[in-house]
Amino acid sequence: MSGIRTTQLFFASSQYAALTVTAAIRAGLFGPRHEHRRVLVVSDPSPAPEVGTSLDRMAGFESLRPEYDDVRSWNAFLRPFHPVGWSPREQDTLLWERYLRIEWELGDGPLEVACESIQANPSQAVARIFGDAPLHIYADGLMSYGPTRSKIDPLIGTRIQRLLHLDLVPGLRPLLLTEFGVEPVVVPTPEFLKALGALADAAGELDVRDGAPALLLGQYLSAIEILTSQEERELHLRMLRGAVALGHRRVVFKPHPSAPVGWSRDLEQEAERLGAELSVLDSPVIAEVVYERLRPALVVGAFSTALLTATAFYGIPVARVGTEELLAGLTPYQNSNRIPVTVVDALLPPLEDASAVETWTMPDEEWVREELSGLVTAVGFAMQAQIYPELRAAAERHLSGMDPATLSRYFRRRRLTALALPGALPPQLDFIPRNATVRKFARQAVAWKRAAGRRVQRGR
Repeated sequence: MSGIRTTQLFFASSQYAALTVTAAIRAGLFGPRHEHRRVLVVSDPSPAPEVGTSLDRMAGFESLRPEYDDVRSWNAFLRPFHPVGWSPREQDTLLWERYLRIEWELGDGPLEVACESIQANPSQAVARIFGDAPLHIYADGLMSYGPTRSKIDPLIGTRIQRLLHLDLVPGLRPLLLTEFGVEPVVVPTPEFLKALGALADAAGELDVRDGAPALLLGQYLSAIEILTSQEERELHLRMLRGAVALGHRRVVFKPHPSAPVGWSRDLEQEAERLGAELSVLDSPVIAEVVYERLRPALVVGAFSTALLTATAFYGIPVARVGTEELLAGLTPYQNSNRIPVTVVDALLPPLEDASAVETWTMPDEEWVREELSGLVTAVGFAMQAQIYPELRAAAERHLSGMDPATLSRYFRRRRLTALALPGALPPQLDFIPRNATVRKFARQAVAWKRAAGRRVQRGR
C-alpha cells in the first residue's frame, strides 16, 4: 500500500465546526499533509438552506481553504433532498459509495471520515455509506460533555477512533461516546485561536462601532421548541435590562442567523427607554469573531457554547440568564440540551447578581474534576441510564451528598424515582432502603392494586 494516499473527508455544517477541524489538522491530529488527500464537505442543516449562505461562501472562508485539496457541497449532492431528513436504504449503501467515489473523484483507495454529531444526519448517513472507513468525531460545543443522546449502531460506534473537542471547561472530561471506549482528544487552544484570528482578519469590518460593549447572544430557542417565541423575546429583554443595570450603556445584540428580523425591534425600543445605545449585529459571523474584533466588556447568554469560549479563551467576563427556568422546562428529561444548560448554570454567574458577575472567576480544575464532573456524571446517568449503566454508583454517590435545593434544581423526582436513585423519596421517608427486593415488592403491590380495581369494575 506504500505510495497510496488516504483520502480524508471532513464534514462541517458551520464556521465553528470548520474552524475546529481545521485547527485539528494544523495541530497535526490528522497526520502529515503529503500522506493524505483532504476534502472538505460543507452542509447546511437549517430548515431553509436555499435562502442561506453556505459555509464556503461566507466571509473569511479563504483563510481555511488552503488546508483542503477540494471542497464539496453535501446539499448540492443531495438536492432536492434535505441533509437532515435523508438517509440511504441499507441495501443501497454500496451503490451510494461507488457513486460518491466517482462523483467526487475519490478513487478506490482508503478513506477516513471526520464528522460532527454521529447520532444524526448527515453524519450517520455518511457513516453508513462509507461502511469500512474509520470515523473521527469532532464536537463543536458543550454537548460533548453530555451522554450520547440515543443508542448508536455498534457497526458505526466500534469504528469511531476518537472524539476531538475544544477544552472549554478545563478539568471536565467528555462523556459523549464513552460507551464505545472512545478516547477524547483536545484540539489545542492556540491552534484554534490562530485559525480564528485569521478568519476574523479576512471577514471584513463589523457593522458596529469599535469599543467594549456588552454583547448579548441570541440562540433562537423557540425554533427547537425549548421556549415559545414570546418567552424567548422576554429572555432577550432580560439580557438587555441586566446588562444596563450593571452599567453598560453600549450594547450589541448578536441574533441567531435563523432568527426572525423583527425580533430586534423589542430590544431597540427597550434600549431607548433605558437610555442605552443598542446595535444589532447582522453580519453572519460566529461570536468568536466578534470577540476578536470588538473585545466586549461582558458577554451575556442563556447556555451558548460561546459563553465558555469567551471566558476560557479570551478572559472576557460572562453572565448567564434564564438557566433555572430552562432546567425546569426542558422536556423530556433526556433532552440533549440539558448538559449544556447544567454546565452553564453550575459554572457561570447569574446576570441579576451584580456582585457575582463582578467577582466571578473560572473555578480551579480540582473543583471541576470533583464537583462539576460529579454533577455532569449524575445528570448524564439520569438522562441515559440504559446506555451508561456503569455510571450508577458514581451518580448515587453524588446524589447522596447533594442538598435538597440543589438536587431539585437539576433533577426531577419522577426521574429519580423511575431509576431508584437517591432523592426520589421525600426526606421523611428516606429511611426506606433502596434495593431490588423493596422495588420488587413495590411493583407487585401496584400490580395487585390495578388488578383489584379491574375486578371491581367488572363486578359492576
